[in-house]
Amino acid sequence: MPDQQGSLRTCEKGHIYRKKSDCPTCPVCEQERKPKDGFMSLLAAPVRRALEHEGIATLQQLSAYTEKAILKLHGIGPSSMPKLRQALAEEGLAFKTE
Repeated sequence: MPDQQGSLRTCEKGHIYRKKSDCPTCPVCEQERKPKDGFMSLLAAPVRRALEHEGIATLQQLSAYTEKAILKLHGIGPSSMPKLRQALAEEGLAFKTE
């Protein structure tokens, strides 16, 4: 049973970290994967993973989805939407309307 700080784990790359949840994602690997620029660099890791899992890598691809569809993705909640809307607007894009 994990303690208050979480269980000690080692990822396949050898990074040692603690996690309270069952999520297998290594925070060190995730930080190394974080883009240095572009709209994905502004997003939290769960949001990036959700978009990547859906095959969304560009703002043009994101604009093909409705807000409702994006909110259904695991890892994306209402607090993520302002950053996504702003990133789209800066490129003259918006979410698809229903």
